[in-house]
Amino acid sequence: MDVSSTRPRRVAVLLAGGVGVRIGLDIPKQLIKVAGKTLLEHTLAALHEHAMVDEIVVMMAPGHLDAVRAIVRDGGYDKVSAIHEGGATRNETTQRALETLGPEESHVLFHEAVRPLVSQRIITECFEALHQHPAVDVAIPSADTIIEVGPDNTIRNIPSRAALRRGQTPQAFRSSVLRHAYELAGQDPTFEATDDCTVVLRYLPDEPIWVVRGDERNMKVTDPIDVYLADKLFQLVTTEAPEPLSEDDYRAALSGRTVVVFGGSYGIGADICRLAEQHGARVFSFSRSSTGTHVERRADLVAAAERVMAESGRIDHVVNTAGVLPRGALLDTSEETVFAATDINYLAPVFIAQVFHPHLAVTRGSMLLFTSSSYTRGRSGYSLYSSAKAATVNLTQALADEWAGDGVRVNCVNPERTATPMRTKAFGDEPAGSLLESEAVARTSLDVMVSDFTGHVIDVRRDSPSA
Repeated sequence: MDVSSTRPRRVAVLLAGGVGVRIGLDIPKQLIKVAGKTLLEHTLAALHEHAMVDEIVVMMAPGHLDAVRAIVRDGGYDKVSAIHEGGATRNETTQRALETLGPEESHVLFHEAVRPLVSQRIITECFEALHQHPAVDVAIPSADTIIEVGPDNTIRNIPSRAALRRGQTPQAFRSSVLRHAYELAGQDPTFEATDDCTVVLRYLPDEPIWVVRGDERNMKVTDPIDVYLADKLFQLVTTEAPEPLSEDDYRAALSGRTVVVFGGSYGIGADICRLAEQHGARVFSFSRSSTGTHVERRADLVAAAERVMAESGRIDHVVNTAGVLPRGALLDTSEETVFAATDINYLAPVFIAQVFHPHLAVTRGSMLLFTSSSYTRGRSGYSLYSSAKAATVNLTQALADEWAGDGVRVNCVNPERTATPMRTKAFGDEPAGSLLESEAVARTSLDVMVSDFTGHVIDVRRDSPSA
């Protein structure tokens, strides 16, 4: 592991030892498929993609380690350093994980595999908090009144909600602190705890436990309705953009690489070309106006790929920003417009994927597509556009799964209303300051393109870091 000597290694322990009793399954619930992937893989991907995670240890239910090995192998999760059987209890599983890590001081984050919607922010704040605090929990305020009930099923107490929180995971610790807490717990014949923060609180009461703000979406899939809710959330949820890189990091990631941009003559595409070139990439821009390239024609795409390979010998990243924005009621739309909009907005990404995948597989590169906020709900007057953008999101997620074994990453950027020639043509002049600048979207696109992300829809808003 390439870990800086100035800090402890950061390890994420994926707790996957539960079974699907409440859901009524004969397999562990973390192997249930939601939104096309198992819960375990969704959660593993969130940890694997985080820049602060150095390595991952998976603690799996006995008898199901082969399923995890297959997921790790097929998904290219090279941060996974160990896969072990979990214990009979949560506490026993934690102790086995600590034994795996050895005596070296580490910053360890424990997260339940059945919380697949954990955010990058939460992971970041947990690791950052360990610089000042020995233990960290994640919790959210309780919107419901909490009541304490006695053995006779009558209310004994109603605590004030102001001081109450609903606990989630991750929980994070300096490994020496958690190890010491468990050593003391082992000397207590009455020891019993349902989570690791309880162990620290009970046996090392002088060690403060910091609380990181959780997220309502960081739900735990426990009951049958949770499976349904998680599936719906995955359809709607977008991913936070990766942290912007330094100028040196951009150059290291792009120098000597070849970037192909369709729709690169103006707007976001042109800005992506310019920024990538500034940081050392060799950029090939194709568009109808500049090169006579029609993205909806397979022959044009094949010709573009052949030209790039002849001149550069490699293709590392492919970006498609080409699109049209027809407006008007569907009943008033001509057949010509229907075909043009469908061909350019949907079939073009499909053909680009087919033509360029063999080249991206060689370099283990990435493909970047673009959607619109209208993909979550069709809008009057935008039926062709919004439906194609919804299809692009599904295409992104499907290809990310299909191509994971080849090491090819596929993502989709979802920018807020952006000042581009296409938008001006459709809507005319709009109030200054009400739109994103295309360069801000381009910079975030660059961050996503060179990141480890795959299968994500990344929001870009005016308050985003790169914007």
